Amino acid sequence: MALVRKGSRRISVDGTDYRWRVRRRPTYAQAVGESPMTFAAELADSPGRVLVVATPHPHPGHYGVGPDAVVPVTPAVVATAIRRAREEGWSPSSPGSPHHLAL
Repeated sequence: MALVRKGSRRISVDGTDYRWRVRRRPTYAQAVGESPMTFAAELADSPGRVLVVATPHPHPGHYGVGPDAVVPVTPAVVATAIRRAREEGWSPSSPGSPHHLAL
């Protein structure tokens, strides 16, 4: 599984380039508040195993969320998640199923 390039952003973490993306439209479960906002990351040039990160915040497209409750996913949050996943054994260059991480 690879990320869609359109809408993804590049980030360099500890000398390695990655691409990351937050889903523009929420899934049904995210829209009704059953699951949190997630984002995905992978190596920028040779994608392998994808990292899927669940944040503790609702997706901005959640039906019950006002503009004051939206917490953006910043590059600092993405870099922290990538470092933590690498410590937990995520190998982005190897093939395989997505690695899931909860913040």
